[in-house]
Amino acid sequence: MTEAPILSARAISKSFGRGAGTVRALHDVSFSVARGSFMLLKGASGSGKSCLLAALSGLQKPESGVVIAKGTNVWGRGSRSAERFRRHDCGYVFQTPGLFPSLTAWQQVFVPLRLLGVPAKEAKVRASHYLDLVGLLDRAQSKPSQLSGGQNQRVAIARMLAKRPAFIFCDEPTSALDGRNAIMVAKLLRDATEHQGATILCATHDDRLVPFANRVIELEEGRLVSDTAEAKP
Repeated sequence: MTEAPILSARAISKSFGRGAGTVRALHDVSFSVARGSFMLLKGASGSGKSCLLAALSGLQKPESGVVIAKGTNVWGRGSRSAERFRRHDCGYVFQTPGLFPSLTAWQQVFVPLRLLGVPAKEAKVRASHYLDLVGLLDRAQSKPSQLSGGQNQRVAIARMLAKRPAFIFCDEPTSALDGRNAIMVAKLLRDATEHQGATILCATHDDRLVPFANRVIELEEGRLVSDTAEAKP
């Protein structure tokens, strides 16, 4: 028996502005995603990929259409249901790591876990484990100003992975990174699908990520124009 998709977009549309100044960012975009996929959303600037990612991830409500995640309508009860989805099921990685300047790398991972209700003992174990996973346990006591851009992005990924989310949504996570750090981030994300069963949707211009994905969707002027499976190495 075929497993139901873990995420489905059904006729997602979004516009900005009013009257003659209205810009249609998305035009009835529909597709489904299998559990454990590593999917890239590609397209030129203004193609709608970040707007689509925001709708799918519970960050910005679409003008029309439905997003179904784990059998539940993400926007079915407005912002309340979307907030629950974000809090319990989602992890996010953006171009800017968004770390707290005053916290050490270890605290960046530990504190959010405690805010989510993870017991202190388990949160301590997870914080150390995921910093080790991204190769930064030896920098656990360093603050963002003491780390490179690539290292800070890896701390942000450790923070996200420690939550053990069902979905990981990324928006240009490697665009500011050099080749070595970009490949490291791509491998960490792919490992999350293989070892944690996470489903990843990543909006990107970065072709370096393509070999790590098993599916690439391309948008053009808010329309889905191609959907290609890519073999993992």
